[in-house]
Amino acid sequence: MQDKQCTPGAIFPNATAKQICKSGYSKSVRNVPVSVKNEAYSEYGITHHTTGQYEVDHLISLELGGSNDIANLWPEAASPKPGFHQKDAVENYLHSQVCSGKMDLRTAQTKIATDWLSVYKQMGSLSSSGGSSTGSE
Repeated sequence: MQDKQCTPGAIFPNATAKQICKSGYSKSVRNVPVSVKNEAYSEYGITHHTTGQYEVDHLISLELGGSNDIANLWPEAASPKPGFHQKDAVENYLHSQVCSGKMDLRTAQTKIATDWLSVYKQMGSLSSSGGSSTGSE
């Protein structure tokens, strides 16, 4: 999990559900230079790592209106699980919830920033009860 002091989360304040639900939105706003990724590793005391061990991740994903600010970035490990692959599934799920009108954008942003792990666990219970746990994008 992220260190909430280093990575409290940050959003693009003018991002709307209509914008983030448009195909290609995330790609159009993604802009994290290597120097900023290196700063995120440094803030977490990670001096070296192997390819695939970590992903500098947006706490509040771009697809939920998260920003590229260092306050929204952290080196997330692939393992132990749940790791960055599982968080990606949460991002897709919340994006789907927002774009289908089942959840407002601010609620989704708060959920992923404060306790994405609970959403992940909830998704597991939805899939075991016949509900869908994946989204799109």
